[in-house]
This record gives sequence, C-alpha cells and structure tokens, in this order.
Amino acid sequence: MIEVESTKKMDTCQTFCYDEEVVERVQHKLENMNGVELIFKALSDATRLKVAYALTLEEELCVCDVANILNTTTATASHHLRYLRNMGLAKYEKRGKLVFYSLPDNHIRKLVQLAAEPNVEVR
Repeated sequence: MIEVESTKKMDTCQTFCYDEEVVERVQHKLENMNGVELIFKALSDATRLKVAYALTLEEELCVCDVANILNTTTATASHHLRYLRNMGLAKYEKRGKLVFYSLPDNHIRKLVQLAAEPNVEVR
C-alpha cells in the first residue's frame, strides 16, 4: 500500500504550469479527432475486427465468404458487415443474388493492418 501511494505522488506534477503555445497548438489539432472514436468503437468488437482484417487481405469478399472465414452463419456475417458499412468502414455492391463488401479507402486498410502487425505489444 505504501508503494502505491509513493507511485501515485510521482506520476503527477508537483506544481501547476503549462506552455501556452503547446497547449493552443495541440488543442487546435484535437478538433480533427471528432468522430474518430466511432472507428475504434466499431473495431473494438473482435468479430468486426476480424472481418475488417479479412477485407485488408482481399480486395472484396462476398457475405458467404466472410461467413465461411469466420465459421459462422451468413446472418451473423451480414450483421457485422452491415455494422461496418453503417459506420463508414466498409462499402458494398450487390451483383445479382450476391453482395460483395470491400474497404472504402486505404486509411481503414492501413489502420487495421497496423493493429494486426505481430510486433504490436499489448500490455
């Protein structure tokens, strides 16, 4: 218990001061982050993250392909794909009786690929 207290005291400033230029510069850039949390919320589900990763490995996938990749029903695969689509993380194209999904742009592809790298250390 004593160690926790001493660690707690060490991880905060002992006096309050700040660099006004740095604060203004960073605060201005934070405005660009509005809505980004929704991307991470959508990808926080393990199945949706796997679906998104599968879409980085292929240019496009049919709902049936995704269901088989996940070893699940087409209804479940469709549900997750629809969620990703509604969040702007996937797009679809209907061709006859089949529906194909793909990633809308390289930003999402890069984000998911980076998260999937084996060197990412999770603590």
